[in-house]
Amino acid sequence: MTDARIDVLQGCYTSVIHDVMRAMGLRNFTLPPRITPLQPEMRLCGPAFTIEGRMAEDADAHETLLAWTGLLSKCPRGHIWTAQPNTHSVAQMGELSAETLYAKGVLGCVLDGALRDSPFILRLGLPCWRTHHTPKDIVAQWLPTATDVDIHIGDVMIRAGDWLHGDSDGMVRIPVERLDEVIEKATDAMQTENKVRTAIVGGMDPQEAYLKWGKF
Repeated sequence: MTDARIDVLQGCYTSVIHDVMRAMGLRNFTLPPRITPLQPEMRLCGPAFTIEGRMAEDADAHETLLAWTGLLSKCPRGHIWTAQPNTHSVAQMGELSAETLYAKGVLGCVLDGALRDSPFILRLGLPCWRTHHTPKDIVAQWLPTATDVDIHIGDVMIRAGDWLHGDSDGMVRIPVERLDEVIEKATDAMQTENKVRTAIVGGMDPQEAYLKWGKF
């Protein structure tokens, strides 16, 4: 069953979530700008399934493919594949992997690394965030080292189960224990922004609108 909070967050945008968390005193929750969406028109939000790995050029093809397919099997439905591969040399998502995750009901993927087979993934519609593209794959090159562990992307620590929310402006990490509070505050903030927007369009001075609603 899909978490109903995903539907609520889909209606929010990252800038308002950012502002709400900043006002809550949270820090280091905005992913670095090198992480960009393959499909800027798609929003991606949900809990993170975290993955860490390393280059292993002494591994053989069978070893890496066995580990990779096992990794795909572990990713649970209703989660976001969230990887710190510790390399930008090889692609961390491709056609068959994306098809597998999509069929399982995985929400999307976030990679501090490369992606390949982008035309297929665009047709498939699995939301993907990545740093760049390369045709080079993980075979005999890369191995996972852990799942469901704390990972770092830039200065953002992402724990297994923390929520990610991304749109065309960027991506933020929401601590799972603050999720309901963030959703409530973001929803309220958007309602207030609508009042400010309506007032300004109606001719109210922007400073007067700010002083009245405390938001701009």
